[in-house]
Parts: sequence; structure tokens; C-alpha cells
Amino acid sequence: MKGPEIHVEFAPELHLFVPRARPTGAARAATDGVSTLGHLVESLGVPLTEVGTLLVDGREVPPGHIPAGGESVRVRPVQHPQRVPGAPLRFLLDVHLGTLARRLRLLGVDTAYESTDLGDPALAALSAAEKRVLLSRDRGLLRRRELWAGAYVYSTRPDEQLKEVLDRFRPALRPWTRCTACNGLLRTATKEEVAEQLKGGTQRSYDVFAQCTDCGRAYWRGAHHEQLEAIVERAVGRSGRDG
Repeated sequence: MKGPEIHVEFAPELHLFVPRARPTGAARAATDGVSTLGHLVESLGVPLTEVGTLLVDGREVPPGHIPAGGESVRVRPVQHPQRVPGAPLRFLLDVHLGTLARRLRLLGVDTAYESTDLGDPALAALSAAEKRVLLSRDRGLLRRRELWAGAYVYSTRPDEQLKEVLDRFRPALRPWTRCTACNGLLRTATKEEVAEQLKGGTQRSYDVFAQCTDCGRAYWRGAHHEQLEAIVERAVGRSGRDG
């Protein structure tokens, strides 16, 4: 048997999570006197990672608030830039965000990623153990209680995904300092140190190299450098304007 109902109004940014609330962004939900407001909001489809302020009859309440029948709730989105307290800002990406992971690493952002699917429990546990913000398009994964912090990636396009993350979290950028393959830090290397990874043309044409201190991969300004340079310039330019 359903309990007394509350009125829930979602900010426009959250409408995509709540089909039943379209087009007005409003929905009614039953209370049971036990479940928290945070649980109720998630049951309507919105991960708490995407929720900023919760207002009940105009006053701010925590997600642990127990709603009572007749209350009017407004659900606001996370404010940008989002500050993540308690640890250096670093990320963990699920298996579907490989291109985004490589681009964040290109910008020098500490980004953990595995090309094999670790599974939701392991990802959530890793987020908690290493205090990393989990980025995903999987709403169910973002609702796992053991997560340390998380964020939904709204776009399916890597360029837009990168812009989303940079706009939302404003991480410090240190381009060309991390290995795009494994996230390790890069150091300057001599041609002799990386010679075994170079083909004849590369060995003749390039003299400036870097090498990952973790996996040993060598880097130089090859055929795709202009494309990578453009990604870096756009990101750094945006970061400068935002700052």
C-alpha cells in the first residue's frame, strides 16, 4: 500500500534521468516513513552523484532527510566547478571511456582505466580504496553505496566528454607529463635509451624523446602530434578562461 505522496521537481539538467517527469520536470512519489529522500530521488532515476542541493518546502536538507507526505521537494544539479574534498583530484573511468581516459592523461590528469571490464563491484571498491572520482555513463554503477565519489558522463562524443569533465571539476592540467597507455609519469629520455622501440625512419627523424617511468613506453612528436597538440591547446585555453 502506498504512503502519503510528496511533490518532486527536478532541475532541467536532470530531466533526462526522469522520463516520467517530462516535460515539466515534476513527479509525485509515495513515502513510507523510513526511506530517505536520497533513496527516493535515486528510485526516480537520478544518481545522487548528479544531485546538488535538496530543498524541502524551501529549506535545504541532507539526502538522509525522511520525507513526509505533502512536502514539496526541489532537486538541483551539482554546481560547477564541483569541489571534491578529502583527496587530490583524480579519476577512475569505466571500460567504455577509453578515449576520454587517454585524453585526460594527455593533459596530465591522474586517470585510472583498465581496458578489460573489472565489473561494477570492483570499480566501486577501487574508487573507495584510491579515493578516485568514478566517471561513467552507467547509472546503476553510480548508485553503488561503496563509491567514494562519482559523476555521470552525459555525452557519447569524446570531445564533449572531455569538455564536460574539465568544466565540472576544473582539474589542474600538466600536459605531456603522463603516459596515455598506463597513466605513469613521463621523464626525458635519450635516443639511446628508447632505441629498441624506434623504427628506422623515426630514429633518423627525431631527437627529442620521453619515456614512461612505469611501463617504459617511448614518446616522440610523431605523425599524430598536431592532432594531440590541438586537444591540449583547446583544453588549456578553456582552463585559462575559466580560471
